[in-house]
Formats: sequence, structure tokens, C-alpha cells
Amino acid sequence: MAALSTLILLLCAAKDVMPSSPHWKPTWPSYRVPVILPQSTLNLDKPQFDAEARLEVVSPCGPACHKSSPLPTYEEVKNYLSYETLYANGSLTETEVGIYILSSGGGDGSQGRSRTKRQIYGYDSRFSIFGKDFLLNYPFSTSVKLSTGCTGTLVAEKHVLTAAHCIHDGKSYVKGAQKLRVGFLKPKQKDGSKGSNNTNSAMPEKMKFQWIRVKRTHVPKGWIKGNANDIGMDYDYALLELKKPHKRKFMKIGVSPPARHLPGGRIHFSGYDNDRPGNLVYRFCDVKDETYDLLYQQCDAQPGASGSGVYVRMWKRQNHKWERKIIGIFSGHQWVDMNGTPQDFNVAVRITPLKYAQICYWIKGNYLDCREG
Repeated sequence: MAALSTLILLLCAAKDVMPSSPHWKPTWPSYRVPVILPQSTLNLDKPQFDAEARLEVVSPCGPACHKSSPLPTYEEVKNYLSYETLYANGSLTETEVGIYILSSGGGDGSQGRSRTKRQIYGYDSRFSIFGKDFLLNYPFSTSVKLSTGCTGTLVAEKHVLTAAHCIHDGKSYVKGAQKLRVGFLKPKQKDGSKGSNNTNSAMPEKMKFQWIRVKRTHVPKGWIKGNANDIGMDYDYALLELKKPHKRKFMKIGVSPPARHLPGGRIHFSGYDNDRPGNLVYRFCDVKDETYDLLYQQCDAQPGASGSGVYVRMWKRQNHKWERKIIGIFSGHQWVDMNGTPQDFNVAVRITPLKYAQICYWIKGNYLDCREG
């Protein structure tokens, strides 16, 4: 069975090779992704919803540790990508999946040695976004707030991508997960006013959240069966399906290219950091290290930003236009015990070809629409 682990190396190859011309634009590579399909579904006992929502991830395993971990076998990966589905009525199911590899290629070439050190690195480089002209427009309008305290990103008409630890602590579902809601920032309308224009006001326009209930939630078993000490962090993502469409422009998901192919080696994300209540906070920074499943970076962030969609803007050759895509999910602040000395990193989970296939199927319910990442 261990020999099957080599198949995992086939899942990270792009069809197109990045050109080195000085006139080349940073271009989205075209990935052939595997097919992930449900095989069987079992009904589980209703969860207790007794865990506290975690806004930080604790792990003794840093970049070097993750890179030295043995490659999972094919059966292990199928187990990690199996998933639980939580419904609004409290019922719970477990779905086993099959993985079908229809293409092959080379490795992703993820390399790097630098490490991040703090949540806030010297001067705080975060930007609070004010005013409906920004908050209600793309891409900032794709960021939403979860009632458990985290951030999520709109990825379809009724779907929100977030971190698994915002829903489940690895052992149990968190308090409030059954009645989970998603908040959309909207301007506060004053009595008797008809959308007055506050453009010239010295004070930013006050905003409020409009909440939509979540119909069901998907969490991979890699997070539930694992923990941050081993493979759990690699699967710190979840997808929420809303009870009704949100009617906003959303951001597509995409397979995460190697960091050296990102524009300037840089990523972007916006979230609701706890130290700036009511504010949407935007930041960008360089990727300092990466593994096949994780990005390590120095983006300034605080609890509450967990679950934010990490995105980049690159040229879409097929459509002849620039396009932003989510390539990861911000997991948060990771403490690592490095030979007895605590160090910290800000970590994002990469959307690999396997994860793209899984999340896309959760959204569309049809693998034929999920063949190109």
C-alpha cells in the first residue's frame, strides 16, 4: 500500500510551464485535477456542540517538521478527504470518497527555508477598510463574518469557505455550530434618510451585519481525525452552504501555484480581526516558506481573521483578463516548539489539486465542472 503514495506526487502538476520572458505576465497555470466522488454515506449520532471555538492553532510541528513527514499513502489520503456533513437540524453524516486520477505530471517544486516570527511584525501593516464604496465592492465584499467569531469568503452563490477550526476543534463541534450564521456588512440606514451621501464626512459611515443562517457544513476527516500535531493542520478548511443566496459577487477558488510563481511572491486577504471590532482589515505580504499543503508568511493578523480566503491576482490566458482566485485559507497563528524554544508563524492552508476537487464538488455537486483548477 505504501507504494501507492507515489500517486500523490502526480496531483500537483500544471499543464503549462511558466515562461521566463521579461514580458511575461504572472499567469494562472492550468491544472488537471483528480476526481473525488462520494462512495458511501453513513448517519452519525447528533454531536454535542460542546467545544469552545478556537481562534489559534497550537502545534509543535513547523515547516521543517512538515517537510520531513512521510508522504501519505493513497488509502490515507482517501480517509483524510472523506468528510462529515452537519445539517441545521443537528443531524450528522459521514461520507467516504473515492479518488480517481485521470492525469499525471511532475512535482510542485515547493521549496524555501525562511520562517516567520510574530503575529505583528514591527510596524502594523494592516489596513482597516472604511466606507461602503470599498466595503460593498469586490474583492472586499466577498469577506463575511461567522457567528463563531471567524472570517469566511464567498466562493459561490450560496457557499462560504472558512477554516475547519472555526466549526470543529478536532474532537467535537463548537458551541453555536448548529445555529451557525454568516454576517454581511451593510450600511446602517438612519430613520427618515434615503441613503444620504456621507462622502465628505470626516467620520466613516457606520456599518452593520445582516445575518444568513447556514444550511449545512462540510468538514474533512483529515481535520476531525487528526490534530495540529500531525496532519490535521493540512486540512483546516470547511465549506458552508447558506439557506439562501447572498446576491453578491463571489471569488472563485483555484489551485495554489508554487510561491515562486505568485506575483511578487505575495498573497492578500481580508478578515475581521478581533482587535479592530466591526472593521474589515486588509493586508498583503510575502510568502516566506511553503510545504505541499501549507503557506508560511509574515502577514500581520490577529484572532478573528482565521478562515479568511487567501488570494492572488493573475492573468487568465483563456479569458484574456486579470482574475483573482482564492488559493488558500488563513488558518491563523501557529505556535511551534523548536527544540524547547517557542516560535510562531502565520499559516495558510493551500488549495491543492485534491482539495480543489473536493471543495469544487461540494459546491457544484458535479465533477465534470471541476476538471480544471
